[in-house]
Amino acid sequence: QVQLVESGGGLVQAGGSLRLSCAPSERTFSISAMGWFRQAPGKEREFVAGITWSGRLTYYADSVKGRFTISRDSAKNLVYLPMNNLKPEDTAVYYCAATSKYNNYISRVSQDYDYWGQGTQVTVSS
Repeated sequence: QVQLVESGGGLVQAGGSLRLSCAPSERTFSISAMGWFRQAPGKEREFVAGITWSGRLTYYADSVKGRFTISRDSAKNLVYLPMNNLKPEDTAVYYCAATSKYNNYISRVSQDYDYWGQGTQVTVSS
């Protein structure tokens, strides 16, 4: 059972930056892609960004494109999500997720992801 541990959330003013990290608990031969999702109070969980395990493909929600950048450090087995120019509407609990469902494809559907982290709170004040 793969466990994902997120870190890096916090409180920041609008226009500021944070970097989220996600660490799988073990070598993940079966994982084909990693994703970040977020859920704000009273809203459904939404896709933020994803990356194939090879790192060759990335995909972003329109709302974060140009501000967030997903990357993977294969040596450290970490996935990063630096977030710049944060806005109050970015406030949410952010979840790291992993899937083995597809190859060379990044799903934006939460049900396609097999493993989830516990979530980390990101709060952006205006």
